[in-house]
Amino acid sequence: MAGANVDVDVGVDVVNAAAVLIEEGCMFELPEKARAIQAEVEQFFTEHVLPANSQWQKEASDGFARPPVEMALRDRAKALGLWNMALPRLTEDEPGMRLSNLEFTGVAEVLGRLEWASRVFNCHAPDVPNMELLQLFATEKQREQWLKPLLEGEMGSAFAMTEPDVASSDPANLETCIERDGEYFILNGRKWFASNAGHEHCELIIAVGVTDPEAPKSQRQSLLLVPRHAPGVDIIRNLPVFDHTSVTNMHTELTFTDVRIPVDQLLGERGAGFSIGQARLGPARLHHCMRAIGECEVLISLMVERSQARSTFGKRIDEYGATQAAISLSRIELDQCRLLVQRAAHLLDTVGNKVARKQISMIKVAVARVYQDIADRAVQIYGAKGVTSDTPAARAFNRARAFRIYDGPDEVHLQTIARLEAADQDLSHVAYYLSGE
Repeated sequence: MAGANVDVDVGVDVVNAAAVLIEEGCMFELPEKARAIQAEVEQFFTEHVLPANSQWQKEASDGFARPPVEMALRDRAKALGLWNMALPRLTEDEPGMRLSNLEFTGVAEVLGRLEWASRVFNCHAPDVPNMELLQLFATEKQREQWLKPLLEGEMGSAFAMTEPDVASSDPANLETCIERDGEYFILNGRKWFASNAGHEHCELIIAVGVTDPEAPKSQRQSLLLVPRHAPGVDIIRNLPVFDHTSVTNMHTELTFTDVRIPVDQLLGERGAGFSIGQARLGPARLHHCMRAIGECEVLISLMVERSQARSTFGKRIDEYGATQAAISLSRIELDQCRLLVQRAAHLLDTVGNKVARKQISMIKVAVARVYQDIADRAVQIYGAKGVTSDTPAARAFNRARAFRIYDGPDEVHLQTIARLEAADQDLSHVAYYLSGE
């Protein structure tokens, strides 16, 4: 009995610690600072952002690319210091909080609950990964011209890599050309899905183009800092995605025609565009996954509420096994994804993007598929209402399906995972497990 009492005492501590982690939805223990910031963001979101959602939706439907309510909340968040939380490399003289990738996971989940919440805190794509690139590779002149106003939220940016006529998941296919002409580069090409390049707030486009077509595959591309309003930059259209055209989060198609850019606007070394782009994509994919988990939490809450409020054939629908399975599987799969994402964030913080590339590909596939499955279940539980805009379910399904393509399609990430898994495996003992060996 004495031994049992000791076990119980130890067990209470373990259970209490586990309860805290479960309540916070976190599988890694976060520093007190990060937990305090998450609580502050949660409070701001609950008290100010969420109640403003109806007004934001109305203003967006009225054609405001920057809804006034969003701009007012940005000013309030910035005044509180809840700003640039997704940039761990901030210096003391740059505005914002230096949260690590792991520390940011909880904050990002909160921001993922609404499609526009990240912009309130200047924690949105594509600006965050673009700011990271500028932090890592920009010259002092480039930092002053482009990074500083982005950090202050005074302008927006875009990243133009994907092209409509080639499979852009293989950068060797890119056709956009960057040619040297004295003290200028001449840029020619066509891009699309350059997010927010057509937005009224956008002032900078980071363009990926070929500077050395005869170089090895990974050394052909370079990055050029292109002013959005430079002569020869022409916006073709704002692409509809699954028949939805957004005025606040634009998917832009554009052309570059003999755009002349000074040579001092090359970002990083010539021919280093591929490696620099990979440095951008790791954290960008991580942040997308973090926000998707936050939206999935909303979808699960909606499924539970709907299942308790709706009845068919004399029974509440939460009494049906199919409904119970949909909610249960959603919870299991989402918590698995959260653990994968937190592990990937921890690895990015401790060993870097290159070493963590398998885990980044793993979360990109896993979260996108679970995101789609949970959104699909939410649509099904809502029935006819689920396919309308009266709930977030239909739009979430569209975003989830697109997520399986952008930032690298599932197939490319699965190929990467398989290749790296084979390299990581120690096969020297396999023969011992085989019968007859």
